[in-house]
Amino acid sequence: MQQTRFLDKQSPPHILTLVICAGLGALSLNVFLPSLAAMAVHFGTEYHVMQFAVSGYIAGTALLQLVIGPLSDIFGRRRVMIGALLVMLVGTVVCLAAPSVEIFMFGRLLQTTVVAGFVLPRAIIRDTVPMESAASMIAYVTMGMSLIPMVAPTVGGTLNDLFGWEANFVLMLFLGVLTLLLVSADLGETNKTPAASFAAQFKSWPDLFRSRRFWGYALTSTFSSGVFFAFLGGAPFIGTAIYNLTPTMLGVQFFLIAAGYMVGNFIAGRYTKRFGTMTMMISGSVVSLIGIMVTALALLTGVDSATAFFAPLALTGVGNGLTLPSSNAGVVSVRPKLAGSASGLGGAITVGGGAAFSMIAGAVLTPGSGGWPLLAIMAVSTVLAIAASVYVRQVERNEEAAGAQANP
Repeated sequence: MQQTRFLDKQSPPHILTLVICAGLGALSLNVFLPSLAAMAVHFGTEYHVMQFAVSGYIAGTALLQLVIGPLSDIFGRRRVMIGALLVMLVGTVVCLAAPSVEIFMFGRLLQTTVVAGFVLPRAIIRDTVPMESAASMIAYVTMGMSLIPMVAPTVGGTLNDLFGWEANFVLMLFLGVLTLLLVSADLGETNKTPAASFAAQFKSWPDLFRSRRFWGYALTSTFSSGVFFAFLGGAPFIGTAIYNLTPTMLGVQFFLIAAGYMVGNFIAGRYTKRFGTMTMMISGSVVSLIGIMVTALALLTGVDSATAFFAPLALTGVGNGLTLPSSNAGVVSVRPKLAGSASGLGGAITVGGGAAFSMIAGAVLTPGSGGWPLLAIMAVSTVLAIAASVYVRQVERNEEAAGAQANP
């Protein structure tokens, strides 16, 4: 493991820097969620069009990860991170100055480069530590990062109530500049064996695609994250149209699920080395399913309130916090020399699936449907995550058995 010295760009970055990079990405995704209705009024458009600022943004980040991972394998983690932050800042300015919803969406498209804050920390960690340690370290990074979605929607809703929706993007701009300064001072290059070219990187993709372990880990991440992305797509509508929550109170509901995510990350960071990645992945999905079932039971028994609906879903946050560090560590450990490409490709699959879940959730909900369609989507996604984890466990057992027979 390479030694880290804070604010020394000749050494690997401090874990705080990785947390802040990931946190900025989370902020850009969800700080303005309580303002979606107000933004739709401002731009004179329908709510479902404005919701594309979430689902379209998620889809854009999925595609961009296909490029950012290989770019960092070629040009290094540091230069790609700095470039991505600069483009994100330009996009934020465009959003603030946008005279129409079309220009605003273009600014959101530019903001998607902040996804480097999700992709590159995983690759940086895998550059410096082995798989089990990587899962633990990723858990601690995401635990720190989860503080942002815990408070961002609440802060965003409050800023909206006090100053209007634009205040959320002013906050993004300010924090983006601070993050850029920190990265410039602290993020030392960790990619010591850069790839020769894009062609060489993309030629390596079939090797990843042929790996059943890669697909098992990637699909575990996809379906586990799908629970959260479906929540992102459906919760604003349920909170405002069904339970008549104010933007500030809607932000509090996001606080609950993010708090659960932080708890799950803490448990994963502390116990993954002891119990192993497979145990954490499967147990996380089971915990998530329990949360969904508790909310469904509340609705079935006539306990229909915002608290009864949202509070049990905090367990889905706990489940994601347990599952995702191990599945992400698995993705970048299948082929360690392709950590950047694997992180980007796995992230694209995960976020692309998440965008689909988010759009489906936003499309199927109506005032008359209640929260049942959202719970159904989240439950199906969780069951599929369990199946993917069981699959990759079986693949690894088969590979170990084959190895033992080949080397008696």
